Amino acid sequence: MLAMEDQSSLQITGDLFQRLGIEDRHKDKLTRTNFLEISPSSVHNKEPSNEKQLVHTFMQRLLTVDYKSRHVTINAEPTIPKSEHTGGDVYNALFTKRTVNIERKQDPIHPMDVQMAVFLCADPFLQQTIVTKLSQCQYALPLLVPSPFTGEIEFPLWTMRQINKSWKRTDTSGHVSSKVQPMCTAETAMVAFFRLGSVSSSKSQLMNSLINERHNTFFHRHCPGSSRTRLLMDGVVEIAWYLPSGKSTDHFPDCVAFCNLHGDSSNYMTQRNIVTEMASMNVVFLPKLDENDNNMVFVQELCKSSTPLIVLLTDEEEDNEDAVCEIGEGKFRVGLRGRNQSDASDDLRRVIKFCLSKSSKTFRLENMAEISELSLDELNLDCQRGKEAAQNMMAFLERKDPSTVKETCLPYQGQLWHAWCQKNKDLRRLQSTNIEMEKSRIQREMRELREKQRAHEFNKPMQIFVQNLECLSFNEKMYFLKWTVVLLDEFTSHKISDIHQEYDKKWAESNLENISKKLNATTFGLEHIFREMGQIYEASISENRVMMRKKIQDFSHLPRLAAELMRCGLPLELMDGDAAHVPLVWVSAVLDELIKILGDQRVFVLSVLGIQSSGKSTMLNAMFGLQFAVSAGRCTRGAFMQLVKVSEEMKAELKIDYILVVDTEGLRALELTGKDTIHHDNELATFVVGLGNMTLINIFGENPAEMQDILQIVVHAFMRMKKVRLNPSCVFVHQNVSDVAAREKIMEGRRRLQQTLDEMTQLSAKEEVFDAECFSDVITFNVQTDVKYFAQLWEGSPPMAPPNPCYSENVRELKKDILSCASHSRGLTLSQFRTRVKDLWNALLNENFVFSFKNAQEISVYRKLEEQYESWTWTLRSAMLSTEDKMFNRVASGTLETIEKLDLIKEMAETMENIQKEFKLYFEEDIDKETLIQWKSKFEKQIQHLHDDLINDSKRKLEDIINETNIRKKFDLQVADNEMILFEKCKELALKLKKNGDCNVDPEAEFELMWGKWVSELNGQTPKIKYLDISNDVVKILGEIHESTLVHERKKSSEYKNIWNVGEYNKYVFMKRSNFSFWERSIKPDDQKLIRDLISKVTEEGKMKVNSFPFSVQGYNLSYIQDIARDIKKQVQTLSHKSFDLKKEFVVDLSLYVFEDVSPLIAELHGKFNDANDLFSYVDQKQIEYFKIFQNYWQGATSTAVLGEQICHRLKQPIKQSVYNMVATFVCGQMRGKPPFNGNRADLEKHILKSLAEQKGNKNEKFQNYLKYIYSPKSHFEYFIEESVQEFMRRENPQAVAAIKQYLEEKERNIISAAKMATDSLSYVNECVDMKTWMTRFANNLVDELGNTSIHTRVHISTDDFKDITDYDLLVEVIKKELSEIVGELKRNLSKLSSFRMDTFRERPDEILIKHFCRCCWEQCPFCGAVCTNSQKDHAGDHNADFHRSLGLNGRHYKDSTEFSIDFCTTLVASDKLFSPWSDCERTFPYKEHRRAGGMFARWGISTDFSELAYWKWFICEFQENLENHHNKTFCGRGRIPEEWEYYNQLDAVASLDIQ
Repeated sequence: MLAMEDQSSLQITGDLFQRLGIEDRHKDKLTRTNFLEISPSSVHNKEPSNEKQLVHTFMQRLLTVDYKSRHVTINAEPTIPKSEHTGGDVYNALFTKRTVNIERKQDPIHPMDVQMAVFLCADPFLQQTIVTKLSQCQYALPLLVPSPFTGEIEFPLWTMRQINKSWKRTDTSGHVSSKVQPMCTAETAMVAFFRLGSVSSSKSQLMNSLINERHNTFFHRHCPGSSRTRLLMDGVVEIAWYLPSGKSTDHFPDCVAFCNLHGDSSNYMTQRNIVTEMASMNVVFLPKLDENDNNMVFVQELCKSSTPLIVLLTDEEEDNEDAVCEIGEGKFRVGLRGRNQSDASDDLRRVIKFCLSKSSKTFRLENMAEISELSLDELNLDCQRGKEAAQNMMAFLERKDPSTVKETCLPYQGQLWHAWCQKNKDLRRLQSTNIEMEKSRIQREMRELREKQRAHEFNKPMQIFVQNLECLSFNEKMYFLKWTVVLLDEFTSHKISDIHQEYDKKWAESNLENISKKLNATTFGLEHIFREMGQIYEASISENRVMMRKKIQDFSHLPRLAAELMRCGLPLELMDGDAAHVPLVWVSAVLDELIKILGDQRVFVLSVLGIQSSGKSTMLNAMFGLQFAVSAGRCTRGAFMQLVKVSEEMKAELKIDYILVVDTEGLRALELTGKDTIHHDNELATFVVGLGNMTLINIFGENPAEMQDILQIVVHAFMRMKKVRLNPSCVFVHQNVSDVAAREKIMEGRRRLQQTLDEMTQLSAKEEVFDAECFSDVITFNVQTDVKYFAQLWEGSPPMAPPNPCYSENVRELKKDILSCASHSRGLTLSQFRTRVKDLWNALLNENFVFSFKNAQEISVYRKLEEQYESWTWTLRSAMLSTEDKMFNRVASGTLETIEKLDLIKEMAETMENIQKEFKLYFEEDIDKETLIQWKSKFEKQIQHLHDDLINDSKRKLEDIINETNIRKKFDLQVADNEMILFEKCKELALKLKKNGDCNVDPEAEFELMWGKWVSELNGQTPKIKYLDISNDVVKILGEIHESTLVHERKKSSEYKNIWNVGEYNKYVFMKRSNFSFWERSIKPDDQKLIRDLISKVTEEGKMKVNSFPFSVQGYNLSYIQDIARDIKKQVQTLSHKSFDLKKEFVVDLSLYVFEDVSPLIAELHGKFNDANDLFSYVDQKQIEYFKIFQNYWQGATSTAVLGEQICHRLKQPIKQSVYNMVATFVCGQMRGKPPFNGNRADLEKHILKSLAEQKGNKNEKFQNYLKYIYSPKSHFEYFIEESVQEFMRRENPQAVAAIKQYLEEKERNIISAAKMATDSLSYVNECVDMKTWMTRFANNLVDELGNTSIHTRVHISTDDFKDITDYDLLVEVIKKELSEIVGELKRNLSKLSSFRMDTFRERPDEILIKHFCRCCWEQCPFCGAVCTNSQKDHAGDHNADFHRSLGLNGRHYKDSTEFSIDFCTTLVASDKLFSPWSDCERTFPYKEHRRAGGMFARWGISTDFSELAYWKWFICEFQENLENHHNKTFCGRGRIPEEWEYYNQLDAVASLDIQ
């Protein structure tokens, strides 16, 4: 029978679980993840519409600490009572009973069944969360739980392990003392309540009135949602504690536990026996006294027991006058019938208080684990292993002083780490004269501190901790961490309690610093162990170049362990609160590992900011079910970050994968005082606001002074974000507002807040030098929607007050608004967040955040855009090269005599349209589109400008070709006449020799003899091309403009050749008398740069001038030299300086240098003119072709064969030129696909620096190449591209060979096709056609392919020999055969890129690449000369360089000395040093605020850089002697090279470039 009852009970329970939708969850347990991830049920605060939603709704409300979570009801449609109105007498109807419906409506699910069902189906970690939240709601907790599945009585001790309570105990003398204790180990009195039989009064309701009259600690029959069909609560024992506040209104002087056995205890004797034996006092409920009742046997036993007893009779009145009757020592009888509950509970409370004062028996939760009848949850194998692992670690801490244990067991994070942090800050505040020396010293000390850290052994506790993280299973690991927290708290709790009491005693004293330090030293949590892991990792990978690296243990796996825990929802320390420092290396490494585990997930970063103890962590915990520390004794220190997962169904709506919550320590912390507080708070606020996509500004209470303090800090932080182009949003959360329902009060509060914010903005704007009148000028802010008012957290006075349900509702509403904001934000990827942390912290370490902030993420996005821009511009340039080829061919053929810009625009239209589509797509769909949008307009204009420039440049070239073609017409007629004569002579000679038939005659010798005679005759009739002697012309013209003797002297001395890289220009200047009546001995570094810039400018303009001269039309002319020489003189005269004048020697040397630089270009351009216009040379090149004609006629070939062969020979040159044009574009395309040309402008710079470092040969030659790069970066870039192209052309290149072969075969097919088309076209002509018509049509078919084919295919067709050709098909076959041989010869001759002559290209590959890559910014850093790496010439925003240099490279030195200045400008901006913008400027500016100097200084973004900067340090050490000789300065005194620099070698220098 019993088995059947059990089976029936199990069936009913199963039905309940099925109704709740968790029928399978007693096996496949519910986890925290099921409820903590952001899901629709966690966002929408609605009543459930069906029973299956009850569990999720209950849990979501419980997680927000809403005690109304138990009152969840199904939101069914309201039903209208069924009418039974018959129209008769209403009074009679009153006595008419309704007909009972047999099919009774299903009873609603009892609220406690929902709670217990979730509890029973939860895994141990979710159970612990449930119990913790129930405790926070001041609800009773399950102590003994009969399992409906196994029948065992479960004791969930584990679920209560993290419950800590605080109260104030009052002893008999009236002394009040505070206690904070884990309730598992707390020894308290315990009162057990149970009933025998069915009673009319509610036991739970009466217990509530004893503990807290205003709150239903125990659920009872009169609570909302209660029903008769309670399935899972009978037999459950719940426990709750009364916690006194140390006031006179306390019901009990000390903490008291109350246990409540639900249901009739006679049915649950095991539970009843356990609680009565453990109890300090028993309270039994009986309906009435009946000696025949079987239950009286147990009551008799209780009466005999020494434990105090109260028997409550619910259905009997007490006969005595007193309601409470003492029936024996410690035994009382109380009648409840006819009495109001308030009086009864007062009487009951007095009796309990009296009995407990006499009893010494205490109750401890942990002791119940020893009871054999109970199934202890901690006997779970995973829990046991986790506990054992934690105990093994804690064994090493036994018998140690908690206040010193951190110092001994966690040595990495102690004084050494704090000292390192201070040094790291000192590095940003350099003070000494030689800041590079100071910087090197500090960096050396930092390395030594890391060495000292590493000198500490990886001690046993840490070894065990790390080993357990690696080896334990997931559940074991979670238990291990939880047990570690429990045992650490147990280890330190007594000491911390003593320190707090000491603190309370000495509160009135002024100096509490020592006690505060002791408290900090004793506080020991899991975060300190992870902090130690971080420092072990950072120390292990820190570099040491001064000492030999020691072989240390590999700790590279530590970040992965932390990342795995972070993925599981554990918080990670972002900022060390004790050191007030972000361990960047550790945090970055953990985030890197997290990216490897999860992928580069997109997160919405939510940060919180507020005054200490204002409820920030409490709010976050309630909002997301997190577990940030919240007790007043353990406030958050530093900043922690924690991931909250977004469910799959919400990802599409929110467009993020996680919310990353950043909790921070409070502003105005008591641990800091004075100026330190202000600086720390501003630093923390800026960091937190910068990190967050949204920042919650938590304001507690309504104190205007406190509010003003925090608002000033917040406004400063947001203003800084605005200045560095970060755009977070904010919501002000005004907590602890007394009446959130008062609309007028809220409106006034908002108005006051807006006014305060505007006032703070105006104050901050003055300090930050920022134009802002109101807060909305700084950040998008709406006071109506972005200010939230929160109810008071507690409903009453702690420690017994439950949380205010209105507070929980406010939290849920805020969460909904946050998620709404997240859905409109792109958030950040984890990699972007990692970069943002680094950028913000590095900027904060410097004194001036705005000047120092370097948005690496934005820079990365911009560099990626530059690469894309380079691809678009190459597509444009490549398309234009193809268009030019086609247009040049048309011009050359005479089919295009004028060129309009519109023609070229039409040719480029399709390419431009495709690029515009790609451009639009990139800016609209790229993952970083919100960052990209700021540059869209500028890049769009740049592409359009390039397009227009290419069109204009191409038009100019084509017009030049048209002019040249027109000028060549006379020359072409001469060529045609001479060719006709030569053709006739060849034919005549061949036929003559053939006719004579002399076998002894050598036809080739005869031809050679006659050819020499013919060419000599022709040469005599042709004007000679004059020999070019540019050097003499230059000397002659310069002698006319300047002194002839001086010109000859300077030319002879050859000093002019090095004018571009002279270290000092003192010999070229006259120093003027200064205002101080003494002669300045030398010009200043700024003036040296002025002269050098002039030389670069004049040289560049000289080349441009040469290219503008009409060489193609008239060749070289002496007037070109005159123009350039006068321009040079004019430009030198424009340089006027109050300190010096330039000597005549300078002008002459500069002129000679420029002419030597441009002479090769003049010679090349004139050479091209000669080649195009020298008739003799042209005819002389045709000897082989005419010998072939002669040979054919001599051998008796037909006219068709002669003509076909002649046509093919004439096509050879245009085919070859066409191949050259194709190869130029092909080579450029190939080189663009590989380093160094496949990246952006900055990447190219790195490769150039690498090539300089790796150059071979003489040291002086290497140094000269460096000087060219330093002084003339653009010239060196061009030189580098030229050398790269030449090197590329020398290499084996199968791809290029295959492309050339394919291209030639395509040309062969096209020519044969043109010949066939010409033949086919004649068949449609009725009248008789001659050979000339066929030739014209054939030539026209090849215009776009080969250009001027009417000239190239010109043959002698005026004689009768070709008039007889009528078989054009045969002619096509001849062409096909001869062309095959020509193409085969070209394939052999052009089988390697090295076979191509650079002077044969119409536009050389290096020229194309130079135009493509050198169309960029060439501005140089005003301090060190580093070149801006932006790929656009007139770009918006700042100039930036990746590798700034030591100022000494440019010859900068200390005033009135020969000591080099070795400082890097990236170090100077971290110092207090000053500079003068110009040599004659009396005003000075701090380097850290260099933009204030205006001009070129204002546009340079120079951020502090404390990386090794190994490249230029190596260069200075490597070329120290060269630099000293070149600049006539020394590296000594203040310019002494730090010893550390000498340890860098060439490999280090190249590695520091970080070439991917």
